[in-house]
Amino acid sequence: MFNYARIYSTGIVLCASITSMHSALAADTRTVTEPVIPTACTILKATGNDATQIIQKALNSCSNGQAVKLVANGSQGSFYSGALVIPSGVSLWVDQGASLRALNKASAFDNGSGTCGTLDKKGNGCSALITMNSNVNSGIYGAGTIDGQGGATLTDKNVSWWTLAQQAKTSGSKQNAPRLVQINKGKNITLYKITLKDSPNFHVVFKQGDGLTAWKVTINTPKTARNTDGIDPISSKNVTVAHSYISTGDDNVAIKANAGAGSSSNMSFIDNNFGAGHGLSIGSETTDGVYNIDVKGLTLNGTTNGLRIKSDASASGEVSNVNYTGVTMTNVPNAIVMDTIYEKKSGSTKANWHDVNYNNVTVNGASKFIFNGTNASKPLSASMRNMNLSNAKITWTKVNANVLQF
Repeated sequence: MFNYARIYSTGIVLCASITSMHSALAADTRTVTEPVIPTACTILKATGNDATQIIQKALNSCSNGQAVKLVANGSQGSFYSGALVIPSGVSLWVDQGASLRALNKASAFDNGSGTCGTLDKKGNGCSALITMNSNVNSGIYGAGTIDGQGGATLTDKNVSWWTLAQQAKTSGSKQNAPRLVQINKGKNITLYKITLKDSPNFHVVFKQGDGLTAWKVTINTPKTARNTDGIDPISSKNVTVAHSYISTGDDNVAIKANAGAGSSSNMSFIDNNFGAGHGLSIGSETTDGVYNIDVKGLTLNGTTNGLRIKSDASASGEVSNVNYTGVTMTNVPNAIVMDTIYEKKSGSTKANWHDVNYNNVTVNGASKFIFNGTNASKPLSASMRNMNLSNAKITWTKVNANVLQF
C-alpha cells in the first residue's frame, strides 16, 4: 500500500544563482561553447513549391564543413519538402525569414512499406523530414523555422498527423507518422538557433550518438499534439541542451536507454525554459542504464510533470548520478516523480535508481512529490537540499524509497 503524507512548507530558502556557462562538474565530457554557423556552399531562394529534389541535390553537392543555406525570396519564405537526408560533414542553414515545411502528403515520407499515414501495430512506416545517418560534424543552423505541419490535413489521407495519433490512442494501435529530425549514430551534431514546430511525431531523436549540442533552440508545438516529444537522446552520450525553449505535447526531454542499444550518459541541461509538456524525463526505457545527468538552471511553467524518472517492469534498469540544481517550477501538478510502475507493463526487469539529488529547487502552487519504488530491486535513493517550498502545497507519496532531506 502507498503511504501518503501531506506536508506544508513554511521555510524560505534563497536559491543560488546559476550561470549560463558549463561548470567543471558538467556531465557532458566535451568542452561546449556557443556554436558558429558554417559558411554556405550554396544559397537557395524560396519558391513556395516542392523543393525536395533541389534541396537534396544541393546537400549532396555541398563540401564537407559547409552548409546549404535556405533564404526567403522577397515575401516568399516557404520551402516545401518531403524526406531529406543530410550527408556526413554537411549542414543545413535555414535563414531568418525562411521556413522549411513538410509536404502535406504521407507518400512524401513513406519508407517503402506503404504504411505511412496509417495505423498498425509497428508504427515505423515513415522516414523523418530530416535524417542523419552516422554523420560527423553536421548540424542544422539558423534563425529560421522547420515546420512539420502536424495539424494540417494530408492531401492523400484526408486526416492530419495529430488526428491520426489520437486515433491510434483510441484504437490501441500505433500511428505511422514522420519525426522531424532523426539522428542515428551521429558524432558532434549541432542544432543552433533553429525553431522547430508542429512535428507530426517526435521533434528530435538522437540515437546511439556521441556529441549533440542544442543551443538556443526553440521547440513550439501545441500541448494537445500527442507523441510530440521535444528532444530524445536515446542510448547516447555527451549531450548538451542549453539556453533553449521547449513547449510541446509530450515529454519536453526524454532520456532513454533502450535494451541492447547501450546506456545513456554524460548529459548537461543548462539554463533552459519549458512551457507545455510532460517535463524533463528519464525513461520510460532505462534498461541499459542512465548515468551522469546534470541539470542546472531550468524553469518549468505549466508542464504536467517536472523532474521525472519513469519506467516499469518491461524496461527498467539502473539510473544513477542525476543532479538537479536551480530548478523553478510553477503550476506543475507533479513536480518530482520517480515512478517504477509508470505504465504498469509486465516484464522481469527491476529498477535500481540511486544517487539522485535535488538542490535549490523551487515549487510554486499545489503539487506532488512521488517516489514509487514498487518495481525497484532495492529502495529508491534520493536526497533533497535547500528546497524552497514556501509557496507550495506538497502531497508526498513514498513506497520502497529513502529520501534524505537536509
